[in-house]
Amino acid sequence: MLRSDKLDITSVIRDLALAPGCYPSMIHFFRSSAWSLESIRSRWFSAVKEYSPLYKEGNFHILVGDGVKQPKEGRRIPGVKKLFQESENSAKPEYIHGHMFGGLGILAGTVRNWACIPLSIRLHDGLQAARAWNGAAVSGASHVVQMVEDAYHAALTFGDSLLLLDRYFLTVPALDKLRDLNRDGDVRMGIITKAKKSCTAYEKPGRGRPPKKGAAVHLKELFLSHREKFQEAEIELYGKKESIRYHCVDLLWGQKLYQELRFVLVEMDGIQSILASTSLELEPLSIIRLYSYRFRIECTFRELKQQTGAFCYHFWSKHMPKLSYYQKAGEAGPLEQVTDEKSRQNILKAVRAIEMHMAQSCIAMGILQSISVSSLGKLSSNQLRYQRTPSKGRVSEAALMAHLRKYFFLFMEK
Repeated sequence: MLRSDKLDITSVIRDLALAPGCYPSMIHFFRSSAWSLESIRSRWFSAVKEYSPLYKEGNFHILVGDGVKQPKEGRRIPGVKKLFQESENSAKPEYIHGHMFGGLGILAGTVRNWACIPLSIRLHDGLQAARAWNGAAVSGASHVVQMVEDAYHAALTFGDSLLLLDRYFLTVPALDKLRDLNRDGDVRMGIITKAKKSCTAYEKPGRGRPPKKGAAVHLKELFLSHREKFQEAEIELYGKKESIRYHCVDLLWGQKLYQELRFVLVEMDGIQSILASTSLELEPLSIIRLYSYRFRIECTFRELKQQTGAFCYHFWSKHMPKLSYYQKAGEAGPLEQVTDEKSRQNILKAVRAIEMHMAQSCIAMGILQSISVSSLGKLSSNQLRYQRTPSKGRVSEAALMAHLRKYFFLFMEK
């Protein structure tokens, strides 16, 4: 929370005015086996529930999940692999070498002063080859399934929840996992996401011996064939009033799954979108409004990168074989080449350090955001430091960091 540059542990040593000899101790801290990463995450969930002004939609807390890819040049950093970027930003390359994370947050504050408090950011890819190693807590599930598992683990602390996800999370394995968790667990979690334009659903079967599904329905065609059934409404989206047309229909979805989902077809400013919800009790306008809140996690990722430097880590191990940027299909990956038990344990310590660093970064950013939301109406950014255009909303994370950096030692003295 105090760092003034993005040089990882070096910046921590500088901004806390620690002795240079603290550097090896700080390195050891992230790799230490004296603490449990899961215990730290659970305590953080409990602290957020107790101290943060969380937003609720009815009886549901609102969780937000998304993937984030971080380029890494280090060739001895575990988990680095070639990744495809779906971003439409032309400044980003199509392929990168880096880490694939799954990020989870929870909404706090009010509609006009949101904060998506980060709960956890975990490595979701690149470590499958280490699943059989002793002490390796590596999941063999896909990124979308791990995201559902992470969210449900958080929901066990917060209670019944709705999970907002991006378009590519609408998959049969994700819905299968959600159904299993809801059936066996003590809380209920629903998913609100976006469907592809090419999405095909199925009508519910008629009377008689029921088949698994009815006639196929191409959802994109409903914008024309059901045009007279669309309703008009005015709703607040992304901070301003918007006029929309929408139509709601409950259909079966998923090859060999055929789960009933609530689809909401939306037209706004000539743009057509299809939203999907596993909860059939939610009103169509609520689904549209809730999905618009999903973008807040993108703002949290930006603050984590630009302010606290969460992704500016460089934990590596000399026991890790060098990553080849030109590895061919079928060739053994770096982790598959490691057979020595000592080397494996040192590589797992580097993985542990990365995940611990991300957990600490979530806690730091979450504390800043909780203070910001709680001080709404009591404190403004202009009171903490000069701003050419003062914000009318909550205090920014950057302003709080500047204030803490300036007065931290005075606070400690008092």
